[in-house]
Amino acid sequence: MAERGYRVAVVGATGAVGTMMIKVLEERNFPVSSLKALASARSVGKKVAFSGKVIEVEELTERSFEGLDLALFSAGASVSRRFAPV
Repeated sequence: MAERGYRVAVVGATGAVGTMMIKVLEERNFPVSSLKALASARSVGKKVAFSGKVIEVEELTERSFEGLDLALFSAGASVSRRFAPV
């Protein structure tokens, strides 16, 4: 954990469950120092709100998890099977 919180990724950030995960992180004051919103290529550039900030959605790749402390997955079984071990 970073000094001021965790570096967190939400995979499937633009879907219904991913949106709710982001909302719960904020409502529960989970110690997040940075949030990375990840999704498929078709969602790249969309925006999500978290703690008064607007975060641009990035495409999920094998390198998306570098420097992170944890990742929450809500992107379907095949995507999770592929990327969770990374």
